[in-house]
Amino acid sequence: MKRTIQEQRLGFVATIGPDGAPSLSPKGTFVVLDDDTIAFGDIRSPGTLRNLIADPRIDVNFVDPFVRKGYRLAGTATVVRRGDQTFDALLDQLQSSLSSRIRAIVTIAVTRALPLTSPAYDSGQSEASVRRAWTSRFRALQPNGRFEE
Repeated sequence: MKRTIQEQRLGFVATIGPDGAPSLSPKGTFVVLDDDTIAFGDIRSPGTLRNLIADPRIDVNFVDPFVRKGYRLAGTATVVRRGDQTFDALLDQLQSSLSSRIRAIVTIAVTRALPLTSPAYDSGQSEASVRRAWTSRFRALQPNGRFEE
């Protein structure tokens, strides 16, 4: 799980809005803090922060798009704002090129972790086969058929 989070860094965060409806927002600054805690930097998600302050329950999905596997984590979030005592230490751990734009850091005490696996594996496909298929698909989406940096 740690490797997936460290490699992907993009997690899809689900919170609960004021009306009780789910709210989903991608976050690209995730980091593993320790065996039980992950965190992300808030750059421009006032709705996510508002939701977490009112109700700290959170779910996060991480998926490797090439092998179509990942993890669903659930836990309790804490919002740490710029100026709070622990903010700078947490910011150092994020190691983000966007550090100057991060307004708050959300730490998540993980209470549940479950694997996610694509139905593509239900038919007996190997991970290598799934990876080849999705790599080909992503290449086909590129103008010149190559991944660009």
